[in-house]
Amino acid sequence: MGEYSDRALDEVFFALSHRTRRRLLQQIASAPETRVTDLARRHRISLNTVSKHLLILQRARLVRRRVAGREHFIRFEPAPLGGAEAWLRDQREFWNERLDALAALFASNARESQ
Repeated sequence: MGEYSDRALDEVFFALSHRTRRRLLQQIASAPETRVTDLARRHRISLNTVSKHLLILQRARLVRRRVAGREHFIRFEPAPLGGAEAWLRDQREFWNERLDALAALFASNARESQ
């Protein structure tokens, strides 16, 4: 199996489970750095709401915050997605093997019953 921890996966999948956080993450990933106030303005939601979503993304280590005076800047950190991708790949391989074996068993039984 791949290199990932249950806690890190839980945080990444939880962070990605909300549509607004996925949209924020897409927007953040499209630029080297984004101001938090610009994110709030583009999404037409309060700065407080954006900050709460960003805290969840930060906990999952998907974004990093930099503070310069009164401005808060966010940048995308893709590394945690690698663990989630590895987990999904392992699951896909596991289930593909099992389902292929099941299909072969059904095909074998169908040939024997004819």
